[in-house]
Amino acid sequence: MQLYGRGMSDPRHSVRVLDPRSLRALAHPLRIRIFDALREHGPATASRLADRLGESSGATSYHLRRLAAYGFVEEDTERGTARERWWRAAHRGTRLDDVEGLVRHPDPEVRGALTLLMHETAGRHTRELNTWLGTMHEWPEEWRQAADLSSFTLRLTPELAGELNEKLHDLIENYRERAVEDDERSERVRFHLHAFPRAEDAENAKDAENAEN
Repeated sequence: MQLYGRGMSDPRHSVRVLDPRSLRALAHPLRIRIFDALREHGPATASRLADRLGESSGATSYHLRRLAAYGFVEEDTERGTARERWWRAAHRGTRLDDVEGLVRHPDPEVRGALTLLMHETAGRHTRELNTWLGTMHEWPEEWRQAADLSSFTLRLTPELAGELNEKLHDLIENYRERAVEDDERSERVRFHLHAFPRAEDAENAKDAENAEN
């Protein structure tokens, strides 16, 4: 399960695979927001992050040190000074490879951390989408035409669903390699991918059977 994207050759462009230990370290609402902010907006100090996130600098400083202890962020020594420490994300994103092992992990703290991380991720996607919907009138027509808000339902096996997800990820990576930096019309474009099974068919069949009886 990809949470934030896929890897590249530079370690700072890589994707970190979360294990139970690192999952518990990251699964704190403010730590997730700090990590997200550093990935999205680049290096920052604790005070700059505090201003962006509406938190105290003491809180961001503490959680930056915790993230650094587990290798999620690192000091940006090229920017840092004796008076001010700058931090940057050590990875472009995170990934869950052994979701089944985490869902069924014997430690309830690990299971709780997984639930928190996934709900925080889903919540962030919702906030980002709502921000776009609330501000789309401010964008040029060409961007309103290029945006998309779609959903699809397919009947697939778990293997086919996994294959489709991989192909979608590969397609997105292909466009990442085609990034246009010198075109003044280019913008950072956010894509969300949600794929999950639905049980409505079984529920509808049961409702129909009950109605007949």
